[in-house]
Amino acid sequence: MPRATKSDAVAAAALTGTGTTSIAVRLRAIVPSLSRSEQRVATQVLEDPGSVAASTITELAERCGTSETTVIRFCRTLGMSGYPQLRLTLATEAGRADNGTSRVVGSDIGPGDDLAQIVEKIAFADARAVEETAAQLNLEALQAVVDALVAAGRVDVYGVGASAFVAMDFQQKLHRIGQVAFAWSDTHIALTSAALLRPGDVAIGVSHTGVTTDTIDALAEARRRGATTVALTNFPRSPITEVADHVLTTAARETTFRSGAMASRLAQLTLVDFLFVGVAQQTYTETRAALEATYDAVSGHRLKPDRPRSDGRRS
Repeated sequence: MPRATKSDAVAAAALTGTGTTSIAVRLRAIVPSLSRSEQRVATQVLEDPGSVAASTITELAERCGTSETTVIRFCRTLGMSGYPQLRLTLATEAGRADNGTSRVVGSDIGPGDDLAQIVEKIAFADARAVEETAAQLNLEALQAVVDALVAAGRVDVYGVGASAFVAMDFQQKLHRIGQVAFAWSDTHIALTSAALLRPGDVAIGVSHTGVTTDTIDALAEARRRGATTVALTNFPRSPITEVADHVLTTAARETTFRSGAMASRLAQLTLVDFLFVGVAQQTYTETRAALEATYDAVSGHRLKPDRPRSDGRRS
């Protein structure tokens, strides 16, 4: 029997969620870590859950070109006792969906969609990413990270590409309330900074896929130096979780034309807000004073209603 890994434990916690996480959300989070045969079962569940709910285990196995044993293993990976529970859960979720909106906006963007459909589908995907991220979040892990940030002497945040913007946003938020925080997107600078961390410091790696080596390497270096490490990722079984003491997961689905899309960044920024407000609440007095001081410092650089604009007119 293979040895359980850190990512398996993280995945189990993520699959448990808050009890309101849908099968689709839970499944998308672990698809990359499934075997090829289990991925074929997962594809069927994601693309046609109603058909799976109406199928016997033999019918599903044949349709996926796999065995009944694989289907059962797939169900247990999802934290279910067996195939009957999967069918019942899918049927229940389909019933809830039928009682909701009749508009089909959860599908991918197609080449024949008009602009109105594109707007509707993107808005739906972005809103769902935020809602589903909140629904599946492990609150115990969130609290542990907030506590670590409050006590931290210094915070490093690592992210490259689109995740770099999220890292910078978090750094700016923490810095504004008096936390010593840095955001690094250059690999060499991130590694250099990580090497100077010590016990009591916190390092956060932001990676939607969880496989970005630049971010993983920086987080691993921070961990070697004794810092508390946190991974912010969409996939609880991804490699970055192996070098993280705490893992916070998002629930965004990237689609055609939208790899690294706004939906994933919105989900990450939502997590950042959860962390920031959690820290601000625990340091309420200091945070209020810091926010007022920083607001006053930049207030002179805002146009006021009675102040002439550069064109001579009043704003």
